[in-house]
Amino acid sequence: EGRGVTPNVISYNAAISACEKGGQWEKALELFNSMGGRGVKPNVISYNAAISACEKGGQWEKALELFNSMEGRGVKPDVISYNATISACEKG
Repeated sequence: EGRGVTPNVISYNAAISACEKGGQWEKALELFNSMGGRGVKPNVISYNAAISACEKGGQWEKALELFNSMEGRGVKPDVISYNATISACEKG
């Protein structure tokens, strides 16, 4: 009987963060982008982890896209969001 764990925002955030720490920005974005299709709404932590993954991968345009999409999706950026986005742009 297939009783798997249903992913929630906490498990997604942990996985995105692990990808970020491992330098896997593409996988981090893949996970982030799959959240909605699984009925999981990204929160500020999800965005921050994805933005940080892009920053570490030198993907400043993607980091900026994510940051700019936050408020339109009902997520208020925090100081970490701003810092990670600024850092991504500095490296770009």
